[in-house]
Amino acid sequence: MAKKKSDFTLPTLDSLFSTQQEREYEKLDKIRDIPLELIDDFPDHPYKVKDDEDMMQLAESIKERGVLTPAVLRQKDDGRYELVSGHRRKRACELAGLTTLRSEVKDLTRDEAIMYMVESNFQRTTILPSEKAFAYKMRLEAMKRQGKRTDLTSTPVVEKLSGKDALSVTKMGEDVGESREQIRRYIRLTNLTPELLELVDEGKIKMRPAVELSYLSEAEQYDVLQEIEVNDCTPSHDQTIRMRKLSEKGELETEAITAIMSEMKPNQQERIVLKADRVRKLIPDSVPLNKTEEYICKAIEHYSKYLRNRSERGR
Repeated sequence: MAKKKSDFTLPTLDSLFSTQQEREYEKLDKIRDIPLELIDDFPDHPYKVKDDEDMMQLAESIKERGVLTPAVLRQKDDGRYELVSGHRRKRACELAGLTTLRSEVKDLTRDEAIMYMVESNFQRTTILPSEKAFAYKMRLEAMKRQGKRTDLTSTPVVEKLSGKDALSVTKMGEDVGESREQIRRYIRLTNLTPELLELVDEGKIKMRPAVELSYLSEAEQYDVLQEIEVNDCTPSHDQTIRMRKLSEKGELETEAITAIMSEMKPNQQERIVLKADRVRKLIPDSVPLNKTEEYICKAIEHYSKYLRNRSERGR
């Protein structure tokens, strides 16, 4: 009778001479100083890295105290590293004259890296509309590749979740404090030309008009952009709705865009502008700033009466 093979296996020498704490530590992601020359930026990274005043302050802080919060990297097949989170820290290190970046190397798939990259930036104080637009789009595309269907072509959004950790548009909305419809609007912005999207970032074009413009063809959008520059004004929501309807019918010619954009909007009526430095020196110091308009109106009223009286005496 053959002996039953034992399920017992001898422990390795490493496990014999290491504590539980040490073994747990070995499982943790290592934090290392990675040479900057081996770190590649994340492909199509949606968040902008600017050499502004905040960046200079971050560079100075890193020069004095180092990188307090490690960046997150994933190792690529070629042995180089891909930056998942910490693009501003990497740039600050370059400005500070450092050659390495304090980093945590995580074992992430491409889609897991996208999710991590997007979510790690949600905590930022200021996020531009264009940054949200491309970040939301990247995240939802990663979700679809992981087997989660999110149809953004209509509202309500259709969802099919798989697994307890499945993320949906609704879940993402809860994470970032946005409604499903608002997320859909942001993703529509990725269809704008870079020039129009920049105007959205600058606050010159509001969200709803921008969404309507995103349905125009690239050529039509550039015609709109030209009219914005010529008329020094941006289209209203009503104007963009009309342009979109004409575009859908194939009737949005350059002349139609010019006619719509040339319309005078209520907020673009001619204004009277008074230079503060010139006006203020004509007003007594005893008149408080919040009474300036009332004082000027009364002064004009008195002057108008004076001119009428003088005119009547001269008849």
